[in-house]
Amino acid sequence: MTARILIIAGSDSGGGAGIQADIKTVTMLGGHAMTAVTAITAQNTLGVQAVHQIPTDMVLAQIDSVVSDIGVDAVKIGMIGSADTATAVADRLETFDVPIVFDPVMIATSGAVLADADTIEAFERLMAVASLVTPNLPELAALGGADVILKFGCHLLVKGGHGEGRYITDRLFSPRGLVRELTGKRIDTTSTHGTGCTLASALACGLGAGLPIEKAFERAASFVRIALIEAPGLGQGHGPMGQQFVTDFQTQDDEDR
Repeated sequence: MTARILIIAGSDSGGGAGIQADIKTVTMLGGHAMTAVTAITAQNTLGVQAVHQIPTDMVLAQIDSVVSDIGVDAVKIGMIGSADTATAVADRLETFDVPIVFDPVMIATSGAVLADADTIEAFERLMAVASLVTPNLPELAALGGADVILKFGCHLLVKGGHGEGRYITDRLFSPRGLVRELTGKRIDTTSTHGTGCTLASALACGLGAGLPIEKAFERAASFVRIALIEAPGLGQGHGPMGQQFVTDFQTQDDEDR
């Protein structure tokens, strides 16, 4: 059966990140993407020009609407919009018995702030219901480090893209310690807008389809790397990835990536 993936995140008018990247990723991986939009942004490859938050009641109404009819096999949470929405969404998700992937979005690739201090503080409620949390290195530091996140009993995927050097290492932890790490050559590209969204959605799609977490991690990481390579080169800044051009990615030679 097609994996039904509920995406709770913001809209990116430029199509590079957010809901748009999530939908492309889930679709290319054979899932069915459903959405609860938390914010509307005016943004392009150069930055975020404006943000309009969706009222919390409307976010919950979107969740209830799709789940009551279509059902859900996994949830991906991205940009949450506000502290009130974060808390309300966490309360709603406590009743869900499916994998929940939380990407704690704080700052866009362009540098725009997408979560204020109150919202970041409310992230604890979302981490408490999440199966897997996927921060990059700055987000990990802002959340207090790996030990703080793992105390919630979830898995933790630390993304290494913000590190230095020619190679990037992503590390997957369980509450018991390191489970798996993947290292690959850094790809020389400016088309990196939406990498975190894409990885989290690919993980949710894998988990929703019943893959073990290590296999979902490997598949998601492979998908992201090929989407970076296949980026169409649009815009004047940090351009969108090429999720829609990823095909047969499981047979790609890792030495070439």
